[in-house]
Amino acid sequence: MGVVLIHSTADFSGQAFPAATVGERVGPVILRSLAEFSGSEMFFFFSLFLMAMRVDRGRPTYGGAIWLQAERLLIPFAFWTLFYAFFRMVKADSFHYLPSYLEQLGHWQTWVSFFLLGTAQYHLHFLPTLFLLFMMYPVMRLGMRYPILGLTLFATLGAMDNAQGFLWGQSIDPMLRNYLIRGLKVFGYVGYGLAAFAIYGLWKDGIPRGESKLIRRGCLYFAAMAYFATLPFFGEALATGKWGVRTDWSFYGHFLMPVFMFGLFLGAQYGSWSPRWTRLAQFTFGVYLVHPMMIDLYDIAIYRSGLSAMMSPTLTVLTRYAFVLPAALLFSVGLSRVKLTAWTIGLGETPWSRLRPAPKPQS
Repeated sequence: MGVVLIHSTADFSGQAFPAATVGERVGPVILRSLAEFSGSEMFFFFSLFLMAMRVDRGRPTYGGAIWLQAERLLIPFAFWTLFYAFFRMVKADSFHYLPSYLEQLGHWQTWVSFFLLGTAQYHLHFLPTLFLLFMMYPVMRLGMRYPILGLTLFATLGAMDNAQGFLWGQSIDPMLRNYLIRGLKVFGYVGYGLAAFAIYGLWKDGIPRGESKLIRRGCLYFAAMAYFATLPFFGEALATGKWGVRTDWSFYGHFLMPVFMFGLFLGAQYGSWSPRWTRLAQFTFGVYLVHPMMIDLYDIAIYRSGLSAMMSPTLTVLTRYAFVLPAALLFSVGLSRVKLTAWTIGLGETPWSRLRPAPKPQS
């Protein structure tokens, strides 16, 4: 829900409505700031916590664990990369930049970037990055053994930010820089794995009900402080209409937020959670994968009809979100009901599942 709202709060070009007045940008910027309580980094953290659980309980070999993750992540990723590479032609044609997009598709570097960096659509970067993070899980196991190493997340993020800032300031080939930046991102995000494995180790030992409440209160405070730290970033977006660069404490406020959000869920582990959340949870991967398609369809509809010129930025964001979230959920449910398509959103066996080697427990 948060990621869909993040991507719903921009104009057709992905910016913070630069053509609007400052007053008209208030609604989208505030909604974006709230949506980023649950950005893609939070999904990295949650996924790595679940990886810690699988590694601890299943004791798989390294090859078996990585093969399983490749099947779950990279095969759907390849499918949706091809899908969005061609689906984007629909929006390109509607917004009159189809020739330039077709020219891009004619370069082999574009396709390499699509499949290695996930640039076929703005959300696909998550899957190859998460797979590379999974490959680093033997390092993350240190966090389970020595929970104090979970605190190194602050250092890994700082080192990543410092090195990336240096690369952005150098006159090097843009394509090479993109790959170097992604490599640094993976190394920096290993800190999320160390923190997730550390928290899993503590959770496995047992956190009493009283301590859970204390964790929830503390993380609520720290999440609020992290939000306050990001206000300069959103203040700049409000003034200029462009999403700027996260620097200083705006950077740390954003990238440490996943830890505090996870702590809030951990602190509510004894709450009365409805089974409906569990049933709906299976479709979240699908919603993540298909929601950009729904955003594009909505944008094309209001642009061609002329409604976009009559709608304020806030109304555009709210109506887009009201359409995209349920549409993406219903489309995901529909894909899950068909055996031939369920694997594209991580449900059901893939056509290549028989190639998976049998898991061999470690001695």
